Amino acid sequence: MAHLSRRGLLGGAIAVAATAVTGPATAATGPAATAAPRPRQAPRPGQPATLWQEFTRTPYTHPQIPYVGRAGARRGTRHLPRPERVFHVHHYGARPDARSDAGPAINRALAAAGRAGGGTVQLAPGTYRVDDIIRIGDDNVVLRGAGSDRTKLLATKNLTELIGPYGSRYGGDKSSWSWAGGLIWLCPADRLDSLTAAIKAEDWPFEGWTGNKRDEWRTLTTVAPATRGSWSVRVADSSRLRRGSLVLLRLADDADHTLLEHMAGGGPGPQAYTWDDKTKLTSYVPYEWPVRIAQVKGHTVTFERPLPLDVRPEWDPRLTTHVPALTGSGVEGLTLEAVRTPQSPHLLDKGHNGVVFQCAYDCWADDVRVRHVDNGFGLVAASACTLRRTAVGGRGSHHPYFCREGSHDNLIEDFRIERRTVPAPAGTQLHGINVEGLSSYNVWSRGVMEMGTFDTHRGMPFANVRTEITVENDGRHGGDASAGPLYGARFAHWNVTVTNQRAGLVKIDGIAPYSATVGISRVREFDQIDVPDFSGELNSLIEAYGSPGSVRPRNLYEAQRALGE
Repeated sequence: MAHLSRRGLLGGAIAVAATAVTGPATAATGPAATAAPRPRQAPRPGQPATLWQEFTRTPYTHPQIPYVGRAGARRGTRHLPRPERVFHVHHYGARPDARSDAGPAINRALAAAGRAGGGTVQLAPGTYRVDDIIRIGDDNVVLRGAGSDRTKLLATKNLTELIGPYGSRYGGDKSSWSWAGGLIWLCPADRLDSLTAAIKAEDWPFEGWTGNKRDEWRTLTTVAPATRGSWSVRVADSSRLRRGSLVLLRLADDADHTLLEHMAGGGPGPQAYTWDDKTKLTSYVPYEWPVRIAQVKGHTVTFERPLPLDVRPEWDPRLTTHVPALTGSGVEGLTLEAVRTPQSPHLLDKGHNGVVFQCAYDCWADDVRVRHVDNGFGLVAASACTLRRTAVGGRGSHHPYFCREGSHDNLIEDFRIERRTVPAPAGTQLHGINVEGLSSYNVWSRGVMEMGTFDTHRGMPFANVRTEITVENDGRHGGDASAGPLYGARFAHWNVTVTNQRAGLVKIDGIAPYSATVGISRVREFDQIDVPDFSGELNSLIEAYGSPGSVRPRNLYEAQRALGE
């Protein structure tokens, strides 16, 4: 790390919490102003990557690689809870005959499981016609089929038909069903009721952890300064904090946008960036990070994950209340197939959407496939969720996977985006695995993408990992200019095989600040080419370029998990 200056290291967010940065607001000048990253040589056979060796010495504060070893439901456990009490949908009138609407019966069974304090709603093999949204709105409720190859839900309607048109709170004629809502929707019941009521009233809701009335959150306590990577903080008042409780760490930006600068890694580039006119980006702050309390001892509170950012006084750090989260719920062992209709033009999706988690924590999907959907699997203000053994297939999707509105610490593993079965209609768009809206510390692991791309969709997501993925890199990223930078600090792409040599959004050492590109295929630029958002030195690193799959450890997430075991 000798090539990093002391100033660069401070900008990499390993400085003390009191370090503040200010500077003039000028636009980035493009790639000519950005120093080329210093490449690392490929490790000798049998030797771990140099960057990995460095990471193990400072796993919670490394400048380029985020610690994601506890991403996913219940800190990434392989053994997710299965409620023992079973509610069979045929007892509520559902029949797998593909002719009668089974939606009301399935929803009655889900509601009954919720009233009982939790349970598994069991679907027998067969095809169930569903003419409504399947709602999982209570804690500890699991919808389970007999396997994605044996149980199918055939969805006959879209969200525009079921709820109504959903315009954008940012204006224009865009349809928010292009990035929100699912035909299987896991969301607290009250929250989903308020969302649908607001949409019907054309009062477009804010979808985050504090809902439409963001100023009505209640402070539980203020928080003393602390550094990124700390597991514990000092609080002014711990009387309302309990072990196991879910709280929201809330960090507000200041007039000089030093919080946003910190998310970008700090230093001259972010200081010189023009933040004030990025109205969509600035609507995403305060930064809201939900986390469960592991221990309360006097005025010291320990969390189940380390701090994602510094905690500084100028950001008014607080632990607060939030929209009550859905916890302990999931969907397993089924295929959701929408009636096949042509894919809509870009941003005009009708809402043939798959499975969405919203205001959910410690929830999951396992062995679930969606087909012929506009948007596949969504995480909307969802954190600490696991999507395992999921797939998106059929006629092609706008967003096969989307992660937005402050979604953090999620794990998407063993996933597949299948090659579309029909040509893409004119005017449509394909993104791939999306992340945006200040979402952080999310992991995509062990994936096969037969189409799509690594869609970093502006809104300055930061500290996300994509590891052990094979991709036919033929999609395009999106993102409104008012959403600001493509990347914040500490993106890591680790052992990625690109089958068509396209560089865009996979080789990120020349565009993403404080990033690590390790063990990717040799690629070349063509089609969509981006320039850095920040001027000056990016402090990015690249190692073992052209050697995908050969780098040790093979999977960055799993290796980080092993560090703590």
